[in-house]
Amino acid sequence: MNGHPLLEARGLTVRFGGLTAVDAVSAAFAAGELVGIIGPNGAGKTTFFNALSGVIAPTAGELYASGRRLSGNPHRFAREGVARTFQTPRVFGDLSVEANVDFGLQFAGRGRSAPWLLKDATAILNLIGLAGQAALPAAAITPSQQRLLEIGMALATRPKLLMLDEVAAGLTEAEVESMAQLIRRLRDELEITVIWIEHAVTTLLRHVERVLVLHQGRKLADGAPAEIVRHPEVIEAYLGEEMAA
Repeated sequence: MNGHPLLEARGLTVRFGGLTAVDAVSAAFAAGELVGIIGPNGAGKTTFFNALSGVIAPTAGELYASGRRLSGNPHRFAREGVARTFQTPRVFGDLSVEANVDFGLQFAGRGRSAPWLLKDATAILNLIGLAGQAALPAAAITPSQQRLLEIGMALATRPKLLMLDEVAAGLTEAEVESMAQLIRRLRDELEITVIWIEHAVTTLLRHVERVLVLHQGRKLADGAPAEIVRHPEVIEAYLGEEMAA
């Protein structure tokens, strides 16, 4: 390790016309961290995520991967080991579950060294608990299984950094809890960095080690969950609703 954060945003700003969606946000993510990003609706979470993963280009500010300037499209970010999921799972419905994961492996190129847990589609499906659905078309599995499959496709690119965008959306409480446990296990077993945006704030706070709070496009707070829940401005931004839970 060269001493640099795995991914670093310096003064990241994204404007859409007259609207500043992300306003000079700086944040660093170290190797092996499990970090949550929370914020009220319209806080700029998804826009910040899109800029971090190369989906949109920032209006101002810079991104660095392990100390190297990072720019370009998501393919360039993938080569640096950045993988992500989307709020609405992007799976190939007509292809089998196994073929979806295989697509991720082809996309990454077989050249990237991988831990044995990610050596092939079967290993990845075992890891995420979908081995029993391998032959089914992706369209035939449940929405929660499609979310797992999308994580499997992201893992197939053998990332150093996995970015998860609202993977608990639409899941039952039990499914949310098992998803959170899976995320923690993936981080531990694969020794990757995970950045997780979630609307289910109480679940996220229970499982992550550090929380970044965005509000109206700005970074409001950055710290351990125990600090964040007592942060007066964070409580005010949420009007006490979810933080009180």
